[in-house]
Amino acid sequence: MTLDTRSDLATAAAEAAVIQTLPLFEMMRMRAATTARRHPTLGFASGEPGSSWRWVNQFTHTHRRLGPDDREVVSPNNDTVYSNAWIDLSEGPVLIESPDVGDRYWTLGLLDAWTNPFAYVGRRTTGNRPQRTLVHGPGWRGEVPADVTHTIAAPGHDVWLIGRFLVDDDGPDAERVRSLQQALRMRRLDGRDAAMRVDTALDGRDTRIPSARLYRATVDAALRGNPPPAGESLDWPPTEDALAEALPAVYKRLRNAGQPHDLGGGWAIPVMVRTHWGHDHLTRARIARNFIGALGVDEAMYPTAEVDVEGQPLHGSKCYELRFAPGLGPRVDAFWSLTMYRRSDCLFVANPIDRYSIGDRTPGLRTEPDGSLVIRLQADDPGPGINWLPAPPGDLFYVVLRLYQPRAEHLELRFDYPPIRPI
Repeated sequence: MTLDTRSDLATAAAEAAVIQTLPLFEMMRMRAATTARRHPTLGFASGEPGSSWRWVNQFTHTHRRLGPDDREVVSPNNDTVYSNAWIDLSEGPVLIESPDVGDRYWTLGLLDAWTNPFAYVGRRTTGNRPQRTLVHGPGWRGEVPADVTHTIAAPGHDVWLIGRFLVDDDGPDAERVRSLQQALRMRRLDGRDAAMRVDTALDGRDTRIPSARLYRATVDAALRGNPPPAGESLDWPPTEDALAEALPAVYKRLRNAGQPHDLGGGWAIPVMVRTHWGHDHLTRARIARNFIGALGVDEAMYPTAEVDVEGQPLHGSKCYELRFAPGLGPRVDAFWSLTMYRRSDCLFVANPIDRYSIGDRTPGLRTEPDGSLVIRLQADDPGPGINWLPAPPGDLFYVVLRLYQPRAEHLELRFDYPPIRPI
């Protein structure tokens, strides 16, 4: 075997290792970006302003829906507010207390360190009554308290909990939801606050391709508490030179990867996972880099359209129509919405009516005399009596059809998504 051949094999092996472990790195990056420096009663995790120490086992919340001035999250939803927590089970289990949510849609989705959406608490799975959920790590064999409503066994020590609460407005309903969010608690079995300090060892705001040294150190640390999923072998680590060569190649490949689930008519689903990615390491890595935090399709699906019926990119200089035939609208057990994004930055489009999404909860939504539902996508106001989702003037855009608790027609990819037609 020649020196060049050995080098090529080492590079290929390093790229495979990066593809396999990239979810670990991106999850740790998100942990550094979304955990709090300050605890409400315990103070700062560190007295150093630039420190990477953060609090885990603690909820943080957004109390309003995001708008066009919010630029931290790409392709955000305009339906819910978020409650976020990183759970560290290395020192034992935690109890999550949640209130009575009434008939509102809500979910707490739990992802392991490999981005598998392995468990849920909420409307679809456990209902809306007050609950006490015990979450424990692998190997825990303690006694479950009698008042625990259900138990979740996590596959590793690190868990990302992403909570969503449906909110109808930014006024009275947002205040009602705020009280629900603030009722969420995370405790130890003995009743103590579960919060603990961790050194994230990362700048979560830095989304550039990491150095080989930082990548290896982060993955090494994550592996100690989060071994590969059952049945998955890992050849780790590569040499530093091979890793340094593999990282930019893999990140470029993931950025340019196409949508895996083409639905026809210009629609595709970027994420199609239920509870586990299995052995599809490439898709798992692509989602970790481009759509991290995605929940399983039983909870929500996100069909996306970037082109019209003729395959041409959607553009704000044109007018379009999306028509659902009578009785053939989205089939969901919770709700659905269609959200508009500018292609250049993947953010909401500012507009004179402050509408960033339209759906089955939109006040004044009208149907045609024959029962069809028609949505107009364009930059200029089409006039009264038309369901209008404003587009960016003179700019490329895309739309996401969010389906919360989708029915079998969507889950089994049998639903006929109507194409977007220029008019």
